[in-house]
Amino acid sequence: EPEALARAIEQLGWRVYATNQATDALSLSQAGEAYRDEFLVERNFGRLKGHPLSLSPMYVERDDHATGLVRLLSIALRVLTLLEFVVRCHLSQQGASLAGLYAGNPKRATTQPTTERLLEAFQEIFLTIVLEPHQTRRHLTALSALEQRVLALLEFSPTIYSKLCEDSSEPP
Repeated sequence: EPEALARAIEQLGWRVYATNQATDALSLSQAGEAYRDEFLVERNFGRLKGHPLSLSPMYVERDDHATGLVRLLSIALRVLTLLEFVVRCHLSQQGASLAGLYAGNPKRATTQPTTERLLEAFQEIFLTIVLEPHQTRRHLTALSALEQRVLALLEFSPTIYSKLCEDSSEPP
């Protein structure tokens, strides 16, 4: 009944999707899940134009400055995408989720964290430097369990952080 289908699509906003996979290779529920998990290029363009990279109309004096800025931001976009991909792959391989990324809801867990959320987990890190007449003392905030977990998911050793400030055992 094409007329009834057209009315239902118009009212409900349905879309029809097709695949070339055989039904014995891909069930309806698997096809729906594959669609929901698809990689969206538009999301990366949104990142590039908005937060966190913020490529917006600006004044630059020379074309090569604009070209250089766009190239630099595209490298940053690749880094954001790669970090997200690596963490999501490791979570998937482990069959695990990551909790503590959502402010105000620390028990909420996700298997697909965004890089922006991962980086926000590190926002409470501080390096304090105290200059005294005969010495300089430094203190680096200790990593939380969540921060240590994120580093482990990225396959970074915790020493990558602790080596930033060797004499950080006692706060100044």
